[in-house]
Amino acid sequence: MKFSVLIRLPLSKNTIIKEMEKAHIHTFGCQMNEHDSQRMAAILKREGYQLTDDIKDAGLVLINTCSVRENPENKVYSLLGRLSRIKRNKPDMIIGVAGCVAQQEGESILKRVKEVDMVFGTDNVFNLPTMITEVKQGKRALYTGWLPREKNIQNFIPDQELESGTVDGCKAYLAITKGCDNYCSFCIVPSTRGKLVSREKENILEEAGNLISKGANEIQILGQNVNSYRAGDAVFYDLLESLASLPDLKRLRFTSPHPNDWNNRLSDLMAAHTSICNHIHLPFQAGSDRILDLMKRGHTSKEFLEKVAYLKEKIPDISITTDVIVGFPGESEEEFKETLKIIELVRFSQIYAFKYSSRPGTKAAKMKDTVPRKEKENRLQQLLSIQEKIQSEILDQMVGTKQQVLIDSAHPKERGVMNGRSDNNFPISIVERSLEIGDLITVEITGRKKHSLTGTLINACI
Repeated sequence: MKFSVLIRLPLSKNTIIKEMEKAHIHTFGCQMNEHDSQRMAAILKREGYQLTDDIKDAGLVLINTCSVRENPENKVYSLLGRLSRIKRNKPDMIIGVAGCVAQQEGESILKRVKEVDMVFGTDNVFNLPTMITEVKQGKRALYTGWLPREKNIQNFIPDQELESGTVDGCKAYLAITKGCDNYCSFCIVPSTRGKLVSREKENILEEAGNLISKGANEIQILGQNVNSYRAGDAVFYDLLESLASLPDLKRLRFTSPHPNDWNNRLSDLMAAHTSICNHIHLPFQAGSDRILDLMKRGHTSKEFLEKVAYLKEKIPDISITTDVIVGFPGESEEEFKETLKIIELVRFSQIYAFKYSSRPGTKAAKMKDTVPRKEKENRLQQLLSIQEKIQSEILDQMVGTKQQVLIDSAHPKERGVMNGRSDNNFPISIVERSLEIGDLITVEITGRKKHSLTGTLINACI
């Protein structure tokens, strides 16, 4: 996705740029990458840059990258090829590569694409001003070293000069952890984002309070595995309960928990607090216990289903989304059918399904990839076909119900139509000119489109 944001901030005393220059940030990947891009945008604004949506108009272009799968990584190099051609006619343009591909590939990016001026990994966002200075002095910058834990935590805490986080409309991201210690055999995150680091509970709550005071009606807390959070004596349950109890916070979301660390106590907490949204993204990845073991997931399909059953018992209207990988090394046709069985049993509201692709440095990369590409594609299409039917049935069942909707944007094409999401995360459009971003309203669902709903305003909730 493309990401740019304007933030009104005072220039720092050591501002590098004497004249207003334009910068563009292009973001691939997850919400954590979007959050990192927001922080880069704030730093650039402080340093005298104006953010632009037009790459060709920018004097500085940053690509915030994702390497969880092969396809996003390929898109990064495709975009770099396009930027290289632009730079040949605009030699003063600065090109930077950030994020997971930068952390993974490091110096090889500088060698592979001579037009790239700086490469910096996930621990080095706050070195951005230094890197820009180095490039303007004729150097190429490479910052991919890991920071010690204390410094990493300090960089986690928003700089007061950066206004303690960014509110986009009425929503905000809040990162509580960085990195992961699970080492699933297919996952490159521990290599690109490092070991798990958790922020102190007190400064998380302080940032949340600042975000609320700046207009955040909904906060989404982020981490590669949020329920692995532990800082001092506080665990994820303690943090979630404290955040859910904050006055004036209308909605709280979190992503993504790991099934292995999820428990019924957390389900009870979700049920007890109306501010915690009735939606959970709980990746199960595969239905076969043998494949789950090869993936180093730490749980069985039975354990996953038991936790889901308890969630549904406690929160009947909960929406559950998930991640699935098809064609993992050694996956048989029968094992793939076990994945389909879980899809049909749980009836996820949405799934993010992918063909397995080998990631360098992971344990799975050493396994023999025995499933042909064509077979992976066939399995993916089977899975998506079943899920399409389930999702369609779920949307049909929503018609006629009443839903609480937080308005978060105007419809990009239809005048007088506002968009929002229900508590359980379904996208809903409402024809009502009087609505504003941040309104929390009650809506009757009157119809549906392919993957979304339409509704009519009943009354304003707050």
